[in-house]
Amino acid sequence: MHHLAQVNIARLLYPIDSPQLLGFTSRLDAVNALAEAAPGFVWRLVGDGNDATSLRPFPDPELIINMSVWENVDALFDFTYRQADHTAVMRGRRDWFARPDRAHMALWWVPAGQVPTLADARERLDHLEGHGPTPFAFTFKQRFAAPATHP
Repeated sequence: MHHLAQVNIARLLYPIDSPQLLGFTSRLDAVNALAEAAPGFVWRLVGDGNDATSLRPFPDPELIINMSVWENVDALFDFTYRQADHTAVMRGRRDWFARPDRAHMALWWVPAGQVPTLADARERLDHLEGHGPTPFAFTFKQRFAAPATHP
């Protein structure tokens, strides 16, 4: 059995503790709690505090990361695009984050119980950037089925 891992990154327009980002940072705890309670949620990356905004796994210190694991693509899609509080935050993203100039979100399958690493996330984003969607790293628009599980 496999679960779906996802990573998304964003380049901050302002320092994370700035008043300009309050519309984003003030909602993090609530949105994270909604994610954890959502059907199909398995795991999410957490740094210092209750979110991952303190982690900087990329050379660019303005890039923040979000990573999570879900039971399947539909569960993640429903939370991302159909959960009202999450979509409200997404509508404000242009106020807080620069427009992406490279692959900024990747999906991939992991064996159930496996937690993806930051190195995994970087590798999947780089692969998607260099090769487009493949079973190794893909997007909501071009999905790939979970690997077959053999007894």
